[in-house]
Amino acid sequence: MPQHDCPIHRNATLEAALCPAPSEVSQMTTLDYLEKLLAFDTTSAHPNADLIAWMQAQLVAMGAKVQIIENAKGSKANLFATIGPGDRGGVMLSGHTDVVPVAGQIWTVPAFAMTRKDGKVYGRGSADMKGFVAAMLSAAKKASGQNLRTPLHLALSYDEEIGCIGVRSMIDMLSAAPHLPLMCVVGEPTGLAVATGHKGKMAARARFTGRAGHSALAPFAVNALYLANDFITILRDVQADLQASGGQDADYDVPYTTLHVGRISGGGALNIVPHHCELDFEIRNLAQDDPQEILQRLKRAAQQIADTARTDAPEASVEIEVFNTYPGLDTPPGAAVVGFVKSLTGANGSYKVAYGTEGGLFNQRLGVPTVVCGPGDMAQGHKPDEFVSESQLTACDVMLSNLVVRLVEGV
Repeated sequence: MPQHDCPIHRNATLEAALCPAPSEVSQMTTLDYLEKLLAFDTTSAHPNADLIAWMQAQLVAMGAKVQIIENAKGSKANLFATIGPGDRGGVMLSGHTDVVPVAGQIWTVPAFAMTRKDGKVYGRGSADMKGFVAAMLSAAKKASGQNLRTPLHLALSYDEEIGCIGVRSMIDMLSAAPHLPLMCVVGEPTGLAVATGHKGKMAARARFTGRAGHSALAPFAVNALYLANDFITILRDVQADLQASGGQDADYDVPYTTLHVGRISGGGALNIVPHHCELDFEIRNLAQDDPQEILQRLKRAAQQIADTARTDAPEASVEIEVFNTYPGLDTPPGAAVVGFVKSLTGANGSYKVAYGTEGGLFNQRLGVPTVVCGPGDMAQGHKPDEFVSESQLTACDVMLSNLVVRLVEGV
């Protein structure tokens, strides 16, 4: 195995943990890796630099070529690692390092530590999706001791939970690379079933401006909350129309494009007619429905709301701003990547998942065929006492061990 110096890390107190001895690396199991990963509080609002530094040290000790892509502040980073020959495509395993918050949740076990009980592994991110990340490290260790004909790539990103933000800079890096991966497996929890698609997402903010006034003279003012309510009515009407006559895909639990309002704020005192209100809404679209067309439909309706309000208050307005978007994934069931991953898991069928992933970006921006397949159940994610079963982690290790065998043979 090639020898590498341990990289310099910002947090000196982590140096001992971040510079593993070869014997330590050889003894680590997926559960050992997961225990380390769960101890890092990588809630999206926090940095992930320490976790990335730890993973970098582990992978460098295995002989991997590691590239770090930092954000502008240096507080967060993506990691891209390669084991095997660098002059050909390879198979890419992708996961995210951030987790959702635990604030306001009631946990019976420590959120940022590993607890093993009754065949389950508890901790924030155990299912979504540090369990798969731990299995990625185990697979990398297995691959590092083999003479791979096809390389293994590991792609770890930040801020996936808030809109697949971090992975975009890694995609920019890969787009300039001489060789793209042949295929990608995103390890979000699917119970190790092979998922071929997910909906796209557009997140937008609508701002409503009316005219303030005394509540005793409310008819002489323009209530911005009422403007927002009119817009919500439009959203619900469009949703009903899409449900009735929009695209349909029975592979999804909700087989049509959905619209949703997730946040609204406005007003300051009961005796004042509020002049400002804003709400956040999203569009989760099927591949056959164009989110831009839906957005334009909403903008036209918003303009009509504003025009009506201007008869009483010329300053009234409705403004809509898109602040995040990512494409859906719609890999054909007959694609080579689908058959390949099925051969690793022994699965027969495929399905589509309700949540979004970076897979749509890898496919749309790089043209890399992608599926979603990982241990655990998303029903356990984002909630107190999140867990993944040990049996799922074992099955994932088997899947990725099968992958390493195929990489030795040459994909």
